[in-house]
Formats: sequence, structure tokens, C-alpha cells
Amino acid sequence: MATDRSACLTLPGGRYVYIRALRSGEDGVVRELFARLSPRTRYLRFLSPTSKLTESLLRTLTDVDDSRRLALVAELDACYSDDVVALGNVIARDDHRSEVGLVVADAWQRRGIGAAVAVRLLRAAAERGHERFVIHEQWNNQAVRPLLRRIGEVVSTETRLGVSEIAFVRHRSPLERAYERILATKGGLLA
Repeated sequence: MATDRSACLTLPGGRYVYIRALRSGEDGVVRELFARLSPRTRYLRFLSPTSKLTESLLRTLTDVDDSRRLALVAELDACYSDDVVALGNVIARDDHRSEVGLVVADAWQRRGIGAAVAVRLLRAAAERGHERFVIHEQWNNQAVRPLLRRIGEVVSTETRLGVSEIAFVRHRSPLERAYERILATKGGLLA
């Protein structure tokens, strides 16, 4: 199977990470990723000290058959290798907001994988009509805010009981902004 090189991230040391859509029925790769997460990473991602991946949480993370949901995974070195090191998902909560979740295995954090998955995830979500996003994070999660500055513009933040709900819109690429300017200049018609 040919690999989409635009979905490939080269890591220091020459290893590759490929980002692709999670396929229906890939519960096993999500279970394996969850098993490799430290208790702290699980706590920061799921906002509770969970040590077990419940069936309901697994369904929430892997249900990609609904058009209001999507998930991307990052896997090492070869497409469909089952060595998944990151998972990002978007779930439409209502007509105005979609919730974003992202987790990277501890051994692979701070290498740009989370940002690469987030950018592709938000672009894919925008193609499905998702425009406004929300993320929930612990007040002490040091990785979220710098990542949000890279991928989006924060619209509002509300913190209750140590958990922040951050609403944001994604940054559009320079190409997307140029295309929007062309449409606006031409009155909505391309010449």
C-alpha cells in the first residue's frame, strides 16, 4: 500500500511517524496505546485516575462510523504497523461545538507528534463542517496551552474545580486564507 508522504513526520534519528485515519474495528491499537500510557498521562487526558480502559470509553474513542466523529492515529515507521504512538479524535457535541481529545504515548512526547496529529485532525474536522472546538484540560497540564497557540486561537476559557474548558477555532493555513481572499475579491466566483 502506498504511503501518503504528506502525512509523514520524520523524527530525530530517522524514524518516521505516519498519521492516518483510525479504521472501524481497530480497538486493539487503542487498547495497546492506552496500556503504554503512564498514570499521569492517563489522568491528564481523561481527567480521572483511570487505570482501566472501560468498554464505554473504548467505544467513545474508536467509534468512527458516525459522520460527527473522526479519529486519527500516528504510528511508527510503516503504515498499518499497529505500533500506534498517538491518538487524536473529534466528537461533535452539538451544532456549534466539537470536543477534541489528543494523547501521545509518554516515550514519544515532545517530538512534534501531538502538534502534527492536531493540525491534521482539525483540518479533517473542518472538511466535515466542524468549526468551533473545545478541549478540557487539567489546570496543571503544561503541554496543552503552547500546543493550542500553534494550532488555534482561543476564544474563551472557563475553569471550574481545576478543569479548564477552552474554546478555540483552528488556525487556517496560508493557502486556505489566500483562497478565502480570492473568493471574497471575486464576489464568491472564481475567474
